[in-house]
Formats: sequence, C-alpha cells, structure tokens
Amino acid sequence: MNIHIRDMIKSDIINFNKEFKLQGWEKPITLFERYYEEQEDGIRKVFVACNEKQVLGYATLIPNDENGPFANMRIPTVRDFNVLEKYQNKGIGTALLDKIENTVKNYSKSICLGVGLHPGYGSAQRLYIKRGYIPDGSGVWYNNMLLEQNAQCKNNDDLVLYLIKEFI
Repeated sequence: MNIHIRDMIKSDIINFNKEFKLQGWEKPITLFERYYEEQEDGIRKVFVACNEKQVLGYATLIPNDENGPFANMRIPTVRDFNVLEKYQNKGIGTALLDKIENTVKNYSKSICLGVGLHPGYGSAQRLYIKRGYIPDGSGVWYNNMLLEQNAQCKNNDDLVLYLIKEFI
C-alpha cells in the first residue's frame, strides 16, 4: 500500500466523519472542523495518512499543550491518534509517528503523548514502548486531571498514562 502523510485539507472533515461512522465510532464532524480551524490558526498540526483514493488515519500534534503533565512547557504533545480499523496493522500508525517525530526533532528535544489504558489501546501501548517512549512518572490521568490514589474513574478513552520520548 502506498502511504502518503500530508496536512489536513478541508475535504478530510467529511471523509473522516463518514469513515468513522462506517466503523461504528462516533467522531462528530465538529471535531474535525475544529482540528482544521486549529491547524489553520497554527494551534494544532494535523497529520493525515492517505493513499491515492482515501484517508487511512490521522494524528494531531499540539506544540504547547495546555493539559497534562507537561502543560505549558513547550513539549510537543501527540493527541488523538487514529488509524481506521480496516487499515490497522499495515504500517500506517508507524508511518504517521515517523513523520510526526521527524517534524518535532526540528524544534524540540522531546515529545509526549497520553495513551489509553483499556485493552483497545494494547497495540498502541506496545508501539510506543518499542519506539522508546517511557512513562513520564506522573501517574494516571483522567479527564485531563491527575488521578489521585484511590480515586474513582471509568476505564474509557479519558483514562491515560503519559509517555515521553527524548531525542538523542
């Protein structure tokens, strides 16, 4: 499969919304509209994996995230990394992460991300560890807040462990 990584274009808004609906995931069109607007405003960079015919996945990068353990520390943060299910395990996630890391290396010594803890994130957890990401040591986060010991939470997409990778 010929994979190309590019910036988000306006037609991706509808295409991603449609593709996620087809696989039973609710990702509202307003999410992709916001990503496109934030990309245009320079707040977020959106990396889109595609082939000659369609979108395959995407990931976003926030140069100075306002949330998480590295809030306002100018450590680029990967947020919302998704490869459509029918294209998973074909090297698309790796291609996206390669492009993101190579971009970040031009202006930062490190990169971070939060990975979910439920079984649906198992492949992502393994990918990040194999690529040299390690837990940042802050503990588990829920709804963008540090989860205190013995606190109640729900094991959903908002329960994450932050990982960081230092570039040599």
